[in-house]
Amino acid sequence: MTEHYIPDDLPAKIQHYIGGELVDSLSGKTFDVLDPVTNQVYVTAAAGQREDVDRAVEAARHAFETGPWPGMVPRERARVLNRIADAVEAQDARLAEMETFDTGLPITQALGQARRAAENFRFFADLIVAQADDLYKVPGRQVNYVNRKPVGVAGLITPWNTPFMLESWKLAPALASGCTVVLKPAEFTPLSASLWAGIFREAGLPDGVFNLVNGYGEEAGDALVRHPDVPLISFTGETTTGQVIYRNCATHLKGMSMELGGKSPAVVFADADLDAAIDSTLFGVFSLNGERCTAGSRILVERAVYDEFCQRYAARARNIVVGDPHDPKTEVGALVHPEHYEKVMRYVELGKQEGRLLAGGGRPEGLEHGNYVAPTVFADVPADARIFQEEIFGPVVAITPFDTDEQALTLANGVKYGLAAYIWTTDLARAHTFAQRVEAGMVWLNSHNVRDLRTPFGGVKASGLGHEGGYRSIDFYTDQQAVHITLGDVHTARFGAGPGDGERPST
Repeated sequence: MTEHYIPDDLPAKIQHYIGGELVDSLSGKTFDVLDPVTNQVYVTAAAGQREDVDRAVEAARHAFETGPWPGMVPRERARVLNRIADAVEAQDARLAEMETFDTGLPITQALGQARRAAENFRFFADLIVAQADDLYKVPGRQVNYVNRKPVGVAGLITPWNTPFMLESWKLAPALASGCTVVLKPAEFTPLSASLWAGIFREAGLPDGVFNLVNGYGEEAGDALVRHPDVPLISFTGETTTGQVIYRNCATHLKGMSMELGGKSPAVVFADADLDAAIDSTLFGVFSLNGERCTAGSRILVERAVYDEFCQRYAARARNIVVGDPHDPKTEVGALVHPEHYEKVMRYVELGKQEGRLLAGGGRPEGLEHGNYVAPTVFADVPADARIFQEEIFGPVVAITPFDTDEQALTLANGVKYGLAAYIWTTDLARAHTFAQRVEAGMVWLNSHNVRDLRTPFGGVKASGLGHEGGYRSIDFYTDQQAVHITLGDVHTARFGAGPGDGERPST
């Protein structure tokens, strides 16, 4: 194992960013942030309370009501977004180092996420300029058009897995639409979020347009959700937290977009390209340390190829390189936090009673400290097993056989989640038929999770509410106002007119 890398430019403390200034919590409260490899405290962060959220919302509201940002023409906002993308690309290596240190993600994967963050800003810079609003004409009588207006202050609550990229996923469309924002990043991983302030300032984003409040979900996050001057909330995270947010948004009838948990199936039919399916399903559950909502963590394999698949899959899983996240050879790093590590390990122990252990099952040899879990493979997992039904969010996979297409569909749909599904078959009719019947917001045929940013992202059932991505993100952050213009005579029933009032003269 290589010596653990610690970036040399770590901040002395992590503060809020409100109205263009770095500030501490009014209460002076802080919380500790841990390095996932050592579980040692490396920095303290300001712990936002209700009064800090109030300050941030007031700054965002003031910038929305009196500042230039909402009224800028799309091209002007796009120029700022492109400068943000330039800044992210220029420091992608540093961003990846910070993200790796803070999250435990392998450095090569963190670098890809940093570059994806830049692409998110570029994509929405292009989209907002190309946006075409609807126009409807009744020749000679009426013209009707749709006017888009930014909603106002957007509350953004982001998770700890790939935090910098997922923050960009919300920040880019919100800012492109002309909203001002208050971001509440995950308390486990505040480091990379703290870099946005400098990036935005250098790009020329006006003060108050972007505000950041660190803290716990039940304190800072809850205050943001309940704030009467925040008309919409975009949340990515765990399903039970999403249910709490849903209830608390109801008081003010806030707009909501929630991307929640997943337990996505990868369905491998006997006619599939088995080499490609094994490559993809390994990557789909073990990349990003398995801490990904779209992980194909249930692999359903047709009986005719089941034994071969299990043998080859487990052999590959045993060869996955687990190690220090900063080592370029590392394929699975350290889980984000000891609390999450303990949760995943409880599922690993449970799985030993519910399935047949083929690989992993504990801490990797030679890694006695830190949040390391060996890539773990369970076979013969029944549909009612907890490791089949519940989201583990770690490098753990359950493999289950099936005999018929109908049985495969029943297994695929037999959980409360419905985020993604992956289907492996060379039969085109089967592929498209199965895709239409599977309960998932997104389906990939003969592929792992390769996103087209123009398409909707979101799930069904317990995996989410609403969709973002492409124009759907712009829809979420804007109000659509229909404007009707009359060109000819309007024939209106004349309520209250007496017999002697005559006819209204023509125009």
